[in-house]
Amino acid sequence: MPLNRRKFLKKSAVTGAGVAIAGAAAAPAAEAAEGRKPGKRPKRYSLTVMGTTDLHGHVFNWDYFKDAEYSDKAGNAMGLARISTLVNQVREERGRCNTLLLDAGDTIQGTPLTYYYAKVDPITAEGGPVHPMAQAMNAIGYDAAALGNHEFNYGIETLRRFEEQLRFPLLGANALDAKTQKPAFPPYFIKEFRVPGAPPVKVAVLGLTNPGIAIWDKAYVQGRLTFPGLEEQAAKWVPKLRSMGADVVVVSAHSGSSGTSSYGDQLPYVENAAANVARQVPGIDAILVGHAHVEIPELKVVNEATGRTVVLSEPLCYAERLTLFDIELVFGKGGWEVESVAASLLNSNSVADDPKITRLLTDEHAKVVEYVNQVVGTATETLTTAEARYKDAAIIDLITRVQEDVVRAALAGTEYASLPVIAQASPFSRTSEIPAGDVTIRDLSGLYVYDNTLVAKLMTGAQVRAYLEYSAEYFVRTAADAAVDVEKLTNANGRPDYNYDYVSGLKYEIDIAQAAGSRIKNLTFNGAALEDAQQFVLAVNNYRANGGGAFPYVASAKELWSESTEIRTRIAEWVTAKGVLDPKDFASGDWKLTRNGTPVF
Repeated sequence: MPLNRRKFLKKSAVTGAGVAIAGAAAAPAAEAAEGRKPGKRPKRYSLTVMGTTDLHGHVFNWDYFKDAEYSDKAGNAMGLARISTLVNQVREERGRCNTLLLDAGDTIQGTPLTYYYAKVDPITAEGGPVHPMAQAMNAIGYDAAALGNHEFNYGIETLRRFEEQLRFPLLGANALDAKTQKPAFPPYFIKEFRVPGAPPVKVAVLGLTNPGIAIWDKAYVQGRLTFPGLEEQAAKWVPKLRSMGADVVVVSAHSGSSGTSSYGDQLPYVENAAANVARQVPGIDAILVGHAHVEIPELKVVNEATGRTVVLSEPLCYAERLTLFDIELVFGKGGWEVESVAASLLNSNSVADDPKITRLLTDEHAKVVEYVNQVVGTATETLTTAEARYKDAAIIDLITRVQEDVVRAALAGTEYASLPVIAQASPFSRTSEIPAGDVTIRDLSGLYVYDNTLVAKLMTGAQVRAYLEYSAEYFVRTAADAAVDVEKLTNANGRPDYNYDYVSGLKYEIDIAQAAGSRIKNLTFNGAALEDAQQFVLAVNNYRANGGGAFPYVASAKELWSESTEIRTRIAEWVTAKGVLDPKDFASGDWKLTRNGTPVF
């Protein structure tokens, strides 16, 4: 924390801003509990901890892919400029010295803004810019943030440079140096709140990140960092924080609350472990939850050892919500004790942008808008993902074609050059569109919204079949005579769209009338039934190659080649080289949905 801010906090606390007097109705119970004489009120203190998560590069309420103000059916607004307004209001109401502002990770990836300052005008360059997210979060006055898994997407160098640019710590108690097994980032942050006439209230914030980083960004972290489970590391650190005199312990966890993992049994640690931490680790008062992109105003979890309630809250994502933990403390013979914790959410759509943030980052925003609106080609017809979940769409075939071409070129002259190349791609967005006419970088970026890179893996025919069967579990089983509602046809068992894969270079049917595991029919290669022993090169994104989505065989398959250039950049290069984007050059019509052999569409 900068010295000037610390001085400001101390000076403000001395003026009495740190005192909150409870109503008379609460006094008798507290007096009785502490054996005080009637009429002598206990010392009390009210603290508000604010929290955001999964900001993913959203500074303004702007959709770079649509080149317009962001809007959705729910009426949400997003961006740190809105959060800044909400934070200012809370500080005004509660007193700046009675508040803490935290984030739960995933900050520097997710929009063309973050891509631009990682790759186009990188913050790592000598004399390079200060990251817009660092500028905004510094200006708003964050106290601490947990590391998210997407912090590692651009490599350790970019993350460390971002960390240097922040005026607050990036926390990661379970991000350990692979050699020493000691924390590679600060595990915790402690702040004291002055209370006139009483000892200060000491608040500790423990930061925990996601074990899945070891899989998702294996290329960057393997041999350098390890990521043990949240429960294990919280059990290690929370007692230490209490022994250091922490009166309040808040955990900022880049981990959802569901107790599930997308990577199956590839790691012995739970991906979404926040509720587990609350149940298993004594001594925690509140947990700011991240990673899952869901809205949880307040979730109460009872600790199994103490019977005390731990309060969790997750403020959605993209700076659409701000969590408030209102914590009431009372001073007794043993010191400060947490009397109650209540969580709630504020909605960014209720306020306007903070002009301070607008002034600060208008230039950076304008550079990115100009960049994404560069024309790189011409499309002969409109291409859309509107039906790509359940019909083979040419716009997804564009992705697989680009991946095939890049991998073929990379393997030319190697012992694997003669093997057939197939490719996977997922329908990431339901609203992506490449319009007829001019094609811009933002059109192509909107098609491939993640900063994934390309990997070549060696697979057998039998493994590819198993891969396709697993992918086909995405569809809800639908009897041959049942009506088909496309809104209810997909996402079986909660599987997200990004964990459904097309595979190019083969022909196959997905029979949705059959049970999961028995759906792939008429699977052929070059017009003949696929042979189990046939070898293929699978062009696959790094998320999937490292085990994301727990698809079978691919994570353990032999890696033949990989690169650090984003797939979306490869798509832009391919379109630029072609000049004209014509479906006849890439549409492959590899698969279709059937029921007992009859096409669904």
